[in-house]
Amino acid sequence: MPGVGRGCEDGGVTATDDPRLKVGEVRAGVRRGARPGSEQVLAALDPEQREVALAVSGPVVVLAGAGTGKTRAITHRIAYSVLTGQHDPRRALAVTFTARAAGEMRQRLAELGVEGVQARTFHSAALRQLRYFWPRVVGGTIPEILPSKVRLLGPVLRRAHFSDPSLARDVASEIEWAKSSQVVAADYPAASLAARREAPSGLTRDNVADLYRAYEERKADDGLIDFEDVLLLTVGILDTRPDIADEVRSAYRWFTVDEYQDVNPLQQRLLDLWLGDRDDLCVVGDASQTIYTFTGASSSHLVDFRTRYPHATEVRLVRSYRSTPQIVALANRVLSSATGPEAKLRLELRATRTDGPEPQVSAHDDEPAEAAAVAKAIAALIAAGTQAREIAVLYRINAQSEVFEEALGEAGIPYVLRGESAFFERSEVREAVTRIRGAARGGQMSGDLGSDVRSVLSAMSWSADPPSGTGAVRDRWENLLRLVTLADDLGAADPDATLRDLVDDLDQRAATQSAPTADGVTLATVHAAKGLEWDAVFVAGLVAGTFPIQYADTPARLEEERRLFYVACTRARTHLALSWARSRTGRGRRERSPFLDAAVGRATEWSGGADSAVIRGTGSRSAPRTRRGPATCRVCGNALVTGAESARGRCRTCPASYDEALLDRLKAWRTDEAGRRSVPAYVVLTDATLETIATELPADNAALVRIPGIGARKLEAYAEAVLAIVRGDTPSSAVDEPA
Repeated sequence: MPGVGRGCEDGGVTATDDPRLKVGEVRAGVRRGARPGSEQVLAALDPEQREVALAVSGPVVVLAGAGTGKTRAITHRIAYSVLTGQHDPRRALAVTFTARAAGEMRQRLAELGVEGVQARTFHSAALRQLRYFWPRVVGGTIPEILPSKVRLLGPVLRRAHFSDPSLARDVASEIEWAKSSQVVAADYPAASLAARREAPSGLTRDNVADLYRAYEERKADDGLIDFEDVLLLTVGILDTRPDIADEVRSAYRWFTVDEYQDVNPLQQRLLDLWLGDRDDLCVVGDASQTIYTFTGASSSHLVDFRTRYPHATEVRLVRSYRSTPQIVALANRVLSSATGPEAKLRLELRATRTDGPEPQVSAHDDEPAEAAAVAKAIAALIAAGTQAREIAVLYRINAQSEVFEEALGEAGIPYVLRGESAFFERSEVREAVTRIRGAARGGQMSGDLGSDVRSVLSAMSWSADPPSGTGAVRDRWENLLRLVTLADDLGAADPDATLRDLVDDLDQRAATQSAPTADGVTLATVHAAKGLEWDAVFVAGLVAGTFPIQYADTPARLEEERRLFYVACTRARTHLALSWARSRTGRGRRERSPFLDAAVGRATEWSGGADSAVIRGTGSRSAPRTRRGPATCRVCGNALVTGAESARGRCRTCPASYDEALLDRLKAWRTDEAGRRSVPAYVVLTDATLETIATELPADNAALVRIPGIGARKLEAYAEAVLAIVRGDTPSSAVDEPA
């Protein structure tokens, strides 16, 4: 599906996931009752993919590079083994990491004429077993599953006298890591120290352990379980009840695990219990795309697979069907200097597409200039015929999105922020689908599908004009826009399409967790973009301290940042642009990411105005402009290394000189303002910006705007309130930020 993850990577044949074509093709196939034979299944594959399909007996390890057709290979392997009678589909279990990927796998298997194979996430498969065996082991039904740890952690934090509500999300992440790593609260301090994990800001490891323990107690008192408990409880049942373990093993004989580089210790333990002493297992992964170790994932299971199973069949997929040779060459260069255990399985991609444009690399004086240049380039692509939904701007952290939202908005370019929550579970989507279903049953149709959907959604106060500002209101508008865009696509593909056809399509998408895409440029973190692809990708904010992130302070963490950059670059099919800004708002000095050196070389050729440069690659020998010296610490005078240190104006280890009482008042105001806008606190102003305000005590707008993190937009929105707090006054209600 364009824009939000065409899981193309197909290879073998050229395929499209444009919804206007895919829906019609699937329906036509169903009407014809088409069921390909086993030889047809093999004929659709390249030689390496065919080798995967023919390896019907485990153990099998498939090392699949970005865009090389891993999903095609493993679904065709399952289909071939079933169609030739070597596997019973009812006893096959394919495990993925997202509901969307599981849905896509089921859909592809259905198109290949294979029904009955279970394709699920680890959590879905475990939950199904837990619900089935719970009455026998415990009695009754399983407890309610807590949708979010934050709901319980809020009261737990307040009881422990921690007033910052933003800590709840950080503590939740630590608890999830601990449980996925099979670490109990009492062992958390030692385990987190061994893993070199930093406690959330303002907390110690012992604090986190105490909060973890209190969270578990509160959860038990309320009769709830969380998502990690689903796996832990299933593991506990299978581990202590051999009769139930034997029952599960008799039900499932053949296993396939996708994205195996992302398996955590708890998931691997569950997989081991499913397998028992058998080895009918096919795993698929790419060690160079290991980017979730902070959640507990470990590539060691993939890296050491041949050690555990010396007789395993290994197949390497290296033909890139996604990206142009120019992008493939850059991606290979990014990984050429990689180190660590993952580098042992590094794949050298081979391009199969025709030539495309060279990747572009640009430097800018500040972030607003960078965002404006990106918006200008996007406008040019759209004018040349690229759909907005086929363009993405990727960055390292969510806080970087704001400047691009503003630049795209000013340029009149539609955009959508990609989140992680399940599209079809959002309240406004459920309401909209219910209304569309009712209108379809009532025959409320004008003959134009797009107009009919707009009419239905107008009852929910939706209009074609985007709301001002960001946050929940903007999210709601974007989600409904996706339904409108889908209706327009279906109507364009089939002028006779009706609301009933749209309902059928939405039901199919809900079953496969395949969310529709709004016709806008995608803004997303690189982590959120994993598994997706676009015609044009802009990777922005490539400065040291941001990408790689400042806390990548060990060789292993730096290598993970390198892999994350590789993932970002390989999301692009045809156009790839990399950019960085020398400062945030014209003050300070930053260095470009060292990953750019690996990708395009150190030599640069400067061209254009003062705010622009194009890095041509290693062939140029023109000297860059003279650079100012690094910013220095106001306390000790040493050079500041990271972006956060530059923003604060002092080294991380030097004592702060700010007014702590003032900082507390600023943070309290920020919490209220973030709640009013329905955005995270850092989107209002970061901790570093607040600390600088509390240190420098600005008296007017001119002084305030000189503080890093205060641009024209934030000055207009927050200056009056912030200056009032600095003076010791009570701020009046802030005005809304301009759109």
